[in-house]
Amino acid sequence: MNTENRQLIALNAHLLTAADSYRSAGIAVYVMNLLRHLADVNDGLEYRVLLGDPGLAAEDFNLPVLFSRVPTTRPTVRVIWEQSILPWVLRQLDAALLHAPAFVGPLLSPCPQVITVHDLSFLRHPKFFRRGNRLYLQTFTGIACRRAAAVIAVSNFTAGEVRTLLRVPAERVHIIYHGVDPRFRPLPLQEVATFRRAMQLPERFVLYLGTLEPRKNLPQLVRAFARLRDPDLHLVLAGGRGWLYEEVYAEVERLGLGARVHFPGFVAAEAQALWYNAAAAFVYISHYEGFGLPVVEALACGVPTLAAARTSLPEAAGDGALLVTPDDETAVVEGLHRLLTDAALRDALRQRGLAHAARFSWEETARQTAALYRHILSPGREG
Repeated sequence: MNTENRQLIALNAHLLTAADSYRSAGIAVYVMNLLRHLADVNDGLEYRVLLGDPGLAAEDFNLPVLFSRVPTTRPTVRVIWEQSILPWVLRQLDAALLHAPAFVGPLLSPCPQVITVHDLSFLRHPKFFRRGNRLYLQTFTGIACRRAAAVIAVSNFTAGEVRTLLRVPAERVHIIYHGVDPRFRPLPLQEVATFRRAMQLPERFVLYLGTLEPRKNLPQLVRAFARLRDPDLHLVLAGGRGWLYEEVYAEVERLGLGARVHFPGFVAAEAQALWYNAAAAFVYISHYEGFGLPVVEALACGVPTLAAARTSLPEAAGDGALLVTPDDETAVVEGLHRLLTDAALRDALRQRGLAHAARFSWEETARQTAALYRHILSPGREG
């Protein structure tokens, strides 16, 4: 089947879904943008995108696609497909390399693998995960990464975690940052005002945008917001409900903030830049992040941003955000107050944030990823 120069790269995109839910955020953003930009890299490689959700359209991708007949939109089915059917698919395709973009690849793969690790929070903070998901990732991620030809880590911090916690040799760990879509930019004031009116948003609000789940430290954000004692200020916690999110709602009710804390739910990609632009400030004080893409997106929109001085977030924020200790409620309160009231600080952060965010592009993510593929498949390469 294989010609001498044919090098087919199979890309496992079964995590992608057409549904508007938290499963369309986070890692799915990385997968979709990588696929969209690999086609623009003139690398001489052949690609095949493996998909499972029939709601996705082949024309959404600039690469050839192969849909599975198995309903892998269900996580349990997807796991079974990855470990049992995917190796057979790879043999049928005569794939030279598989890229598994979400932690785990098939343990019995007939070809070398590249695996992307986004974070290792399921090892550092297992209490933040549902039992089934946690056990799957804890069991298979380390094995898959140690067997992989290369591991992509999405930040310098995550690369260190992969080397330390998964015991992957340093020479097989490659740092490739996420990118930022050009739609994340400062938008015209009139367009933002029209959006605010259409959504019936308050004039001044602090924004969080991401999945509602324990790792994001949202109860702490709610408590800090309550201490600001500014009756005209609102808090918007935007994003799909993930898991173990009940404490956030309970904290809002306990503090009597139901009228000033809003949960608009999942925000479609097309509207996210408008939400950032409409906010007085953006806050992202997670306990743990592998990269922290929403921080860079907010900076690209020129929004004054408060982020946790922890894990990968200082890399994502650079010098463009105000950093605080996320476990220190008083520090979060003081940081929010400064961000909202210090005009000179807001202007300085805006300028530095725009410059920092400009360093990240999905085109560069795809270029570096394709270069890694070529390196692994290069003739005479050892290991």
